[in-house]
Amino acid sequence: MKIVIAGAGNVGIHLAKLLAGENQDITLIDESEHKLSRLDSSFDLLTIQESPLSFHGLKEAGADSADLFVAVTPDESRNLMSCQLAHYLGAKKTVARIDNYEYLQPKHKEFFTDMGVNSLIYPEMLAAKDIVDGMKLSWIRQWWEFAGGALVMMGIKLRDNAQILDKPLSQLGKERPYHIVAILREGETIIPSGSDTIQAGDLVYFMTMKKHIPHIRKIAGKEELPDVRDVIIMGGSRIAVRTAKLMPDYMNLKIIESDLDKCNRLTELCDDRVMIINGDGRDPSLLMSEGIQHTEAFVALTDNSETNILACLAAKRFGVTKTIAEVENIDYINMAEKLDIGTVINKKKIAASHIYQMMLDADVTNVKCLTFANADVAEFNVMPGAKITRNLIKDISLPRGVTIGGLIRDKEAILVTGDTQIQEGDHVVVFCLEGMIKTIEKYFN
Repeated sequence: MKIVIAGAGNVGIHLAKLLAGENQDITLIDESEHKLSRLDSSFDLLTIQESPLSFHGLKEAGADSADLFVAVTPDESRNLMSCQLAHYLGAKKTVARIDNYEYLQPKHKEFFTDMGVNSLIYPEMLAAKDIVDGMKLSWIRQWWEFAGGALVMMGIKLRDNAQILDKPLSQLGKERPYHIVAILREGETIIPSGSDTIQAGDLVYFMTMKKHIPHIRKIAGKEELPDVRDVIIMGGSRIAVRTAKLMPDYMNLKIIESDLDKCNRLTELCDDRVMIINGDGRDPSLLMSEGIQHTEAFVALTDNSETNILACLAAKRFGVTKTIAEVENIDYINMAEKLDIGTVINKKKIAASHIYQMMLDADVTNVKCLTFANADVAEFNVMPGAKITRNLIKDISLPRGVTIGGLIRDKEAILVTGDTQIQEGDHVVVFCLEGMIKTIEKYFN
């Protein structure tokens, strides 16, 4: 697949490296020689030092024959315009990163399609949604819904008090109301089989239905943890603003920001129920005066990954149950998991999830790149005559490192077993090790 990426910022470079590792034909275009020089020469991709608003530059990058054109520069208007130009030249699909929430409203979709922009991505908005979803259940690390919530996936860190430790998964009972689809253990991602066991300290990904969440909470040993009511956010970023707007009414929110001008701006953007505090969120005395010891959730959203990690560690020492850190440095994510800081938000992985969905030939509703684990999850719509429908799951011979978490049939959620027969029209949630989505899509076409 020929993919052209406009913008050699953090998101663009991450996408280029990720997709180049999957043997895609990648070209990265940017005006800045310095930004392009950050790419390691070991990656198999082409770099073009040209403006993505130039017909000459876009043609040199191959936008006229691109299967996918992705514009992720820091400037929203440049992204939209470069997608429009690439579409005019002949690019088959275009994706633009934006900063304006209004553009995502369904009533504007036709306008952007006519303009030549097939898809819009607003990573800050998606990050805010992940934060709010994670705070609704204080005892989970990650939460995703599929098929409108018919199936849910929860990433939960299990401790010594969990009830399902040290038992082969095959002995946990065939009628259990959940499916364990992935395990992260000491930096290694495991797509488990029946002989695998869960150990204390594992980050375990459960697929289940919402009605079974209390059961999952019980066997995970999380019943004593309090629900989130009071929240402190450090850093008045765009993610913080979107989080404030998405947060349910029963939660109380304080945003601590050191820049006075930003504080004034926040008071204009946020509801009256949000308290804006001008100060240093790393200051223990300030945190104490704002009631950190009685706060259930602390979210660090500054532009510095190290600061966010350390702030969450400090919040945990104050007794905060739920901590969430924005960690944009990919190299720090595993460190954050080892330090046990809680949930990690990374805009690069959020953007990558969206781009994956655009890359696939199969009918895919949803794609997620798991933040901690080197794994992806995708929601496939099963096409007529698809290979996956020809046998029971246990007889399909799926590649190693792939498991089916569940499916939705006629709006009903079903947790699959080896004896499940997938049918045309099913919506199937598939987990796989990172980089395997393109390999398994052929089973659903």
